[in-house]
Amino acid sequence: MFGRSPQSFPADYNAIFESTCTFPTLSELRSSEGIYNALTTPQTGTGIDGYLSSNEDVETLVYLFDTLLGEAKDVHGRSLGRKIIALVSEHDQDAREGLRTITAEELMQISGIGPARAGAVLAAIELSKKIFLASPKYLTVVDSPDVAVSVLREDLMWAVQERFAVVLLDVKHQYLGKQVITIGTATETLAHPRDIFRTAIKHGATRILVAHNHPSGSVKPSNEDIALTRQLLEGAEVLGVPLLDHLILGKGSYQSLRQTTTLWSS
Repeated sequence: MFGRSPQSFPADYNAIFESTCTFPTLSELRSSEGIYNALTTPQTGTGIDGYLSSNEDVETLVYLFDTLLGEAKDVHGRSLGRKIIALVSEHDQDAREGLRTITAEELMQISGIGPARAGAVLAAIELSKKIFLASPKYLTVVDSPDVAVSVLREDLMWAVQERFAVVLLDVKHQYLGKQVITIGTATETLAHPRDIFRTAIKHGATRILVAHNHPSGSVKPSNEDIALTRQLLEGAEVLGVPLLDHLILGKGSYQSLRQTTTLWSS
């Protein structure tokens, strides 16, 4: 969790962090909202290719769609769920991204899926979006990167342009609000420390964390990301508005610079 001290995490932070980033189980996913949970469960680090990296993960989504649509199979023994996964995984595309953006017209290209079944698939995904993309309530304690990502997921995780956002907290780390500061191109965005701290002061925040997304899906920080974080830490010390973290999000993954760099201890 985020330490109450603005300069350091508690010694057991890593253990706490890992415990908040567990993978969903098969039983947890066996519901319509489980579809979107499988698509958006964030992963940390840079060595994870994505949630759908194992046969078990793919089989989970196949199971969900077959339960929703029925288990009828074609002459090749393929169910409708398996056909959907095959369609959205064409050209080595991440199946999560494909399912997030699939349309009724695309679904109806599959033999056996008409308007009613296509509508059922899209309705399940949209319903689960409403459940899992809801931001934490006002004054929710944001005490870990995992909670912070739940605040930011809707605005940043799958955006096709880079966005830079600030999460506004009070002295008890309670959530006051969030604001997207800048929207850039597909490859870069710009955020000036002046604009970030102006937003914090305007809304009466006494703690902040910042975040931006990488549309490519890579959450490795660039040299510019590191340099900006240093500037923000310096400004935070001068203004007395501690910076708790800088998060990078992209296509279902995220990385906490506070957890993976020494910037806060230097």
